Amino acid sequence: MKKRRALIAGAGHWSRAWGRELQNCDRVEIAGWVDIRPGAAEDAVQQLGLQNVHTDTNLDRAIAIAKPDFAVNATVPSAHCDVSIQALEAGLPVVSEKPMAESMEQARAMVATSERTGNLLMINQQRRHDAGLVATRRLVEKHIGPLGILTSDFCLGWHESPFMLGMANPLLLDMAIHTFDAARFLSRADPVAVYCDGFNPSWSWFSGDASAVAIFEMTGGLRYIYQGSWCSQGLDTAWEAQWRAVGPQGTVIWDGQTAPEGEIVAEPGVFPATKSRIAAELESDMPTWLAGSLRDFLHALDTGATPMTECHDNIKSLSMVLGALESAATGRRVAIEL
Repeated sequence: MKKRRALIAGAGHWSRAWGRELQNCDRVEIAGWVDIRPGAAEDAVQQLGLQNVHTDTNLDRAIAIAKPDFAVNATVPSAHCDVSIQALEAGLPVVSEKPMAESMEQARAMVATSERTGNLLMINQQRRHDAGLVATRRLVEKHIGPLGILTSDFCLGWHESPFMLGMANPLLLDMAIHTFDAARFLSRADPVAVYCDGFNPSWSWFSGDASAVAIFEMTGGLRYIYQGSWCSQGLDTAWEAQWRAVGPQGTVIWDGQTAPEGEIVAEPGVFPATKSRIAAELESDMPTWLAGSLRDFLHALDTGATPMTECHDNIKSLSMVLGALESAATGRRVAIEL
């Protein structure tokens, strides 16, 4: 099978992670690497030990010379919209890093460009390929029934990204979309409205709000409650958060690391209830993280299938972030519109 030629845009830490993933995929070869900073792309290529890769500071020129089959947009978030649209206009399918864009206006423009050009735009939400998250959804759908309550706790004392220290909303802007998108994946529900309170505890080392609590109204009457903090002290949760999903037949919990478990009730509405334990096993051979996203993207290119984080879907997860930011800024419930 002929290898698909990839062009990587951006040469920072995460783009190099993409470079390693592409390098290890026998269906792909890296044909080009571009970054607006002189020497950055060359440094990335050298670090990975790649050969015969065109490097450039200009995206259009790199596309013309490298002749890629698709683009990986791993630039900084402020460039996601422009770079994705430029690549789509040049005839390339694109897999882009999160967040899809910095505003709904930008995101809508990206969706419109994908529709007009007929080129796929997929957003990488690698946590959808976590074996524990997949097992949790299966357990919910098999035993619990349509969810009415979903809660998640994300708590870490994060010191490893100095650029976040001065951000106004580091948690909501940088990290929350992973958990919000996972909530949509678990529940198969979409956002309707949100009330969010962003705040900064007295001991926080961030200048902006590093903590938040949000209540999302979701389709089907579901309430999703998010509690998160970048400056939690002790007993950190997993990066994938801790979850509780409650439906008419019982409850499933997941600690974000091990296999999920739960209890189902024999006779709903009867107290005290007769309950039985349920558990799930994690798939040991499923492609995870970037490997899972790359598999879905290549499958879509091969078959024309729609990957689960295609732009028409992922804009809904972005809307949760932007709605929460607006609510935190105004102190009001915000209706979420696409």
